[in-house]
Amino acid sequence: MQLTAGLAAIAILGATLAPSDHWWLVELGEKVGQPLGGEGVVVAVIDTGIDVTHPDLSSTVIGGADFSKVGTPEGTTPVGSSGYHGTMVASLIAGQGLESGGIIGIAPGAKLLSVSVGLGVESSDTDAQIAAAIIWSVDAGADVINLSLSRNSSSWPISWDKAFLYAFENDVVIVAASGNDSDGNYRPASPATIPGVISVTGLNRNLEAVRLSGTTGIDVTLSAPGAGVFGSYPGDQIAGWSGSSAATPIVSGVVALMRAQDPEASANDIVFRLINTTRDLGEPGFDEVYGFGMVDPTSAIASALRARTNPLGSLSYWVDLYRASETAEPEGSNLVTPIAPESFLGAPDAQNSPKSQATQAPWYLNPLLYLLITPAAPLLWLALRKRRNEGQGRKIRK
Repeated sequence: MQLTAGLAAIAILGATLAPSDHWWLVELGEKVGQPLGGEGVVVAVIDTGIDVTHPDLSSTVIGGADFSKVGTPEGTTPVGSSGYHGTMVASLIAGQGLESGGIIGIAPGAKLLSVSVGLGVESSDTDAQIAAAIIWSVDAGADVINLSLSRNSSSWPISWDKAFLYAFENDVVIVAASGNDSDGNYRPASPATIPGVISVTGLNRNLEAVRLSGTTGIDVTLSAPGAGVFGSYPGDQIAGWSGSSAATPIVSGVVALMRAQDPEASANDIVFRLINTTRDLGEPGFDEVYGFGMVDPTSAIASALRARTNPLGSLSYWVDLYRASETAEPEGSNLVTPIAPESFLGAPDAQNSPKSQATQAPWYLNPLLYLLITPAAPLLWLALRKRRNEGQGRKIRK
C-alpha cells in the first residue's frame, strides 16, 4: 500500500510545473497569473471542447454548447482528432495551476464558456458551426471570444459576416490565431484576416518569431509567447506545444485582465490600448513579422486610451464595399488541423502522446525508475547492515 501511494505521488510530482517554469508569465510581468486576475470577465473558447475534469480547470467553465453534433450538449466533451486542443487553449487563459501544480493561466479569475465545433471531425461543416457558435457565445454573455483556429484561406464564408458583426455590435473582443507557417502557407488566414479581429502570431523563448508558431503579413496585429509553452492536456496531463494557437489565448487572457480592470472600457478601447502599448520587436513600429509588437500586459492594463471605432478596421464597411461584388466562397469544412503537442510531463498515453526528451520531467522523477529500484531496497539495506556489523566485529577483536 505504501509503495503504491509513493509511486502515485511520484507520478503526480512528475506532472507538475512550478510558477518559475512558466517562462511566458515571467516574460509578461507580474500582472499576469494572479489568482483573481480577470474576475468578472467571461471568455468563450470556441474550439474542440474543454475537459472540465482536469484539475487545472476546476470550476472555470460556467457554461457551454456543442455545435459539432458529436459532443455532449454542454460542449465539455473533447471532440474530433484534435480533441485535446480546446483544453490546452483554456488552460492558458484561466488555468488554476497555483492550486493544482499545473498550468497557471494569464487570468485565473476569468470564467469560460466551452463551445465545441467539429475541428478534426470528418465531413463536419465547421464554417456554419463557427458562425452559430459566435452568435451563441455573444448571447451567453461572452466579453471575449478566443478562436485558436484558422481556415486554409484568407477569405471567409458569408455566414461569418453576420456572426462577427453581431459580436462587434455587442461590444465583444475577438482574438484569433494568425495561422502557422507550414506547407508554404505563411500568410495569415481567416478569421485572423477579418477586419476588427485581433490577429496573434507566436514567439519563442528568445522572443523571436519562428516557423510553425505564426505567420507574417499586414494582417498580423501583435505577437505573444507561443513556442515552447505548456498547456493542460485531457486526462490530467500537461503537454508542451507551439503555434499561434498557443499565443492567442495568452492575448485573450490579457484582454480579460483589461476588461476586469476597466469594465467601462469598450471593445474598441481595449483593441486601441493593446496595439498602442506593445513592446516593439523587429523593425521599429509596425512590421509584418511582429505586428505592432509583443503584448505588454502591464502597460495595456494601465492605459486609459479611448477609441470611437475599431482601429483594426470595420467589417461592416468591408461588407458594404466588397461583398456584393465578391464571389461567395462555398460554406464547408476548411479548418486547418492544429499542430500536435510536442511533449508530455507525467505518464502519457503511449499511442497518443509523443515525447520529446528536451521537455520531459527530470529522469529522477520517472516513476518507472522507482518501480525498478524499490524491490531491491530491502536487499541493499541487509547488505549494508551486514557490512556494518562485520566492521564493528573487527573493531572489537582489535
